Amino acid sequence: MEWTRSETLALAHQQCAHCHGLGLLLGRKSHWSPCNCVLRSVFRACYARFRRCVEKEKHLSHVTLHLMGGKNQRRSWGRKDEEYIADFTLMSKRHLDEAEYQIFKFHFLLGADWKLCCRRLNMERGNFFHAVYRIQQKLGRAFRETKPYGLFPLDEYFNTLSRRETQPRMLELANDPRRNTLSFPVTTRLDKAA
Repeated sequence: MEWTRSETLALAHQQCAHCHGLGLLLGRKSHWSPCNCVLRSVFRACYARFRRCVEKEKHLSHVTLHLMGGKNQRRSWGRKDEEYIADFTLMSKRHLDEAEYQIFKFHFLLGADWKLCCRRLNMERGNFFHAVYRIQQKLGRAFRETKPYGLFPLDEYFNTLSRRETQPRMLELANDPRRNTLSFPVTTRLDKAA
C-alpha cells in the first residue's frame, strides 16, 4: 500500500521529532513509509469512531442500502455501525499477539485507566505506555493497509462507493445517447441583433 504525502500531512503530529510534521520517512531502498505519529493518528480516528458506534443508542441504529461495486451493480442491506464494531474488534484480535491483545482489551475495549491495567497485568507504567504506543502503531497500519477493504479512511468505509471506484458524473452524461435534449431553440444575443 502506497502512502502519499497528501494523506499523511494532515495526520502527522506537527512537533514530531522524526518526520517534523511531514508524515513520511525515507526508509530502506528509497521507499517512503509513514511515521509512527501518522499510524497512531489513524488508530485514534478509528477508535473514536468505534467509541461513537458503541455509545450510540441502539434504537438509533438503522439499516441502510449499499451499492456493491462491479459490473452488476448489486445492492445489499446492512447495519454499518454494528459491522464497524465487529470489524474493529476482529481485526484487532487478528493482528495482535496474546499479550498485546490483553492490554488492548483492558485499556481500549473495557476502558480501564493505566493504573488499573498496570496492577492487573503486573506491568510498570513505562512498559505499559510503550506497549500502548506499539499497539496503536500496529493497528493503525493494519486498519489502513488491509486489502481489499480497510477500516481507514472512514468515509470510504461508511459510504457506499470508494473514491477509487467513482467516475466523474459529467463524462457519463456526455456519453449517454439517451440524454435529454432541449426541445426549444436556443437563441443568443447575436441571433436577436440580426
